[in-house]
Amino acid sequence: MTSKGQGDIGNLIRRAVAAFNSGNHDQALELCELGLTQHPGDPALCHLLAAVLFAKADLLEARARIEASLAARPDNVPALILACRIARAEGRFEAALRQLERAARLSSHAEILVERARTLDQAGDSSAAGVSWTLVLQQDPKSEEAAARLGRLAWERGASLEAEALLERAVAGGGHPTAWFDLGLVRQDLRKFGSAAQAYRRVLEMSPDAPEAAVNLGVVLQETGDLDGAMAAYSLAYGLSPSTFGVIAMALTSAPSGRLWLDEEALRRSLAGGAPPPGAKPFAVDTGR
Repeated sequence: MTSKGQGDIGNLIRRAVAAFNSGNHDQALELCELGLTQHPGDPALCHLLAAVLFAKADLLEARARIEASLAARPDNVPALILACRIARAEGRFEAALRQLERAARLSSHAEILVERARTLDQAGDSSAAGVSWTLVLQQDPKSEEAAARLGRLAWERGASLEAEALLERAVAGGGHPTAWFDLGLVRQDLRKFGSAAQAYRRVLEMSPDAPEAAVNLGVVLQETGDLDGAMAAYSLAYGLSPSTFGVIAMALTSAPSGRLWLDEEALRRSLAGGAPPPGAKPFAVDTGR
């Protein structure tokens, strides 16, 4: 390739990367396709185009482009990692792990270990995922993702105290809504209803459109006897997703304290922000707890 040709392709790649990083995926796509008409099969352009197509959820074309890039540069670690991500998104977990094995033979980059843990996690191999996430956390003690995933896995196997410690570690620096939600679940299981409510409120601060968090907030507030707070949370959940009605109705009639409606429509009106239904009255149940 001539010096001018190298300059042309380099300029195209820089412009495409800038467009991609600014969120203008369509412009990045056009620039990559333009570059490939001038430089067919260029591995850098194929790699970048694969990244753009992956961001646009065009997995089939993204796979074709990353395979073209790897055919020209089989030892390119970033391309192997992208190939893993594409394969994982397609549910081809064995193929994803093979790409990571190739990458690991070429580099000890921490990102490879993280991608392996994510792949095993999504493949449903909890045991192997736990081992991988533990290695990630050992290598990077500040990894919120590793602490969050290990916390969730600990909760799923019934180790609630271990899960709480890991999830508190995961959210110490701010955390992700998913980690806060899992922390709420763990604290709820431990009957720490006040701190569980704090976790669910944090989820709703970060993701106001999370009906599951609103439902669970209602449940734990109801457990503490805060019926007005619980109804406000249930109303929020119902407003976000009317499909939560069944869970809300069950919660209202199964907790030690709650409210009873004989008319389903009256409850729906109340949750929707209407006037309190005339047939509503507080009730208490002795559950033996």
